[in-house]
Amino acid sequence: MNALTEPLEYAFMQRALIEIVLVGSLCGLVGCFVVLRGLAFIGDALAHAVFPGVVLSYMAEKSILIGAFVFGAFTALGVGILARSRRVSEDSAIGVIFAAFFAVGVVLISREAGFKKDLGSLLFGNVLGVSQSDVMWTGIIAAVVAGLVLLFLKEFTLVAFDATMARAAGYPVFALDLLLLLLVAATIVASLQTVGNIPILALLVTPPATARLLTDRLGRMMLYSMATAIGSGIVGLYISYHANTAAGATIVLVATAAFVVAFVVAPDHGLLAGWLQGRRGKHHVHHYHPVDEEVG
Repeated sequence: MNALTEPLEYAFMQRALIEIVLVGSLCGLVGCFVVLRGLAFIGDALAHAVFPGVVLSYMAEKSILIGAFVFGAFTALGVGILARSRRVSEDSAIGVIFAAFFAVGVVLISREAGFKKDLGSLLFGNVLGVSQSDVMWTGIIAAVVAGLVLLFLKEFTLVAFDATMARAAGYPVFALDLLLLLLVAATIVASLQTVGNIPILALLVTPPATARLLTDRLGRMMLYSMATAIGSGIVGLYISYHANTAAGATIVLVATAAFVVAFVVAPDHGLLAGWLQGRRGKHHVHHYHPVDEEVG
């Protein structure tokens, strides 16, 4: 029991646990629509594109959330606008913007020698270093994003499963896509301090992908996704504390382990279930006789 209670004696661990619960809830919720819409590449692009905002905020000695959100919003709007062109595919728009913005961040870093010692925390996060102010801002972002997701849940669901039908029914699909991209950007910004710039995509995609293996219902998928993200965050945080490993990377590995387990043993969609169904099918074919059909 001491291994569980000892970390809670420290204020930085208490803040880290609150932060990871907030971020896990946020990533688990928004990530469902990222997975259902096949937007993992966009999530990756946004995670990289906010990097210059992080660097500029660091240079100005301001919260990294400010610069990151500005560049995340620019990226979301840019991708949405460019993708409307018939001559520019969505993938091309994403590639152009995120490569350019990430290159800007690298150029800025190359001009500041002082960044070298802090580059690891910028790229891989520092959940153990979050302040009360960071937790407060994460909570505000999480509340706003979750509120908007629930407010537009019906519209997001329809667009996720059948964008053509949504467009035919008169729904503003382009505006909804832009709003979803902005919510993904806000989620990434809120998670930067926790898992960092590089592993953030895993926390946004892996828990929802795990939940997708466990259920076919969106409501349950959202709950399972949030539970997986929060659980992975808490377990990863404890492991990193006792094993003295990087917290963000450890959290990602725990989430990945949960996905692998679900991929193998999920009741309806796991490898084991598929293998058992195949065995039952072969058994049925083996005992099938054409004469049975004639008699019936």
